[in-house]
Amino acid sequence: MSIKSPQTLIVEANKEIKTISADEALNLSKNNECNLIDIREEGELRNTGVIENSTHIPRGLLEFSLNANSPLVQNNLIDTKKDIVLFCAAGGRSALAAKTLKEMGFKNVSHVEGGFGAMEQKGFKIKK
Repeated sequence: MSIKSPQTLIVEANKEIKTISADEALNLSKNNECNLIDIREEGELRNTGVIENSTHIPRGLLEFSLNANSPLVQNNLIDTKKDIVLFCAAGGRSALAAKTLKEMGFKNVSHVEGGFGAMEQKGFKIKK
């Protein structure tokens, strides 16, 4: 048995999921058409800031935080009728996370190509 590399898993995930550009994510966010979810770790947020109007759910808690019984869903902090747009620092973890959410049954899930770095360049407002 050979063990797959993270890069292989990301390539495989990208074949199954929807990838959007930072521009597309910005339009969805501005038009209030998505849940913009930052899956980076706490330390990353402290170092680079937080994208305005995004919800932080660390990658390790994503499946637990986005199920029908979670407080985020129960209290309508995440609107499951809207698209779910995930991002991380560069796009690798968010690709894997989008694949997982698709496997959970979410239909309108995508991730941002280039992650936070691309989003910062495209004019997302950053709160430090």
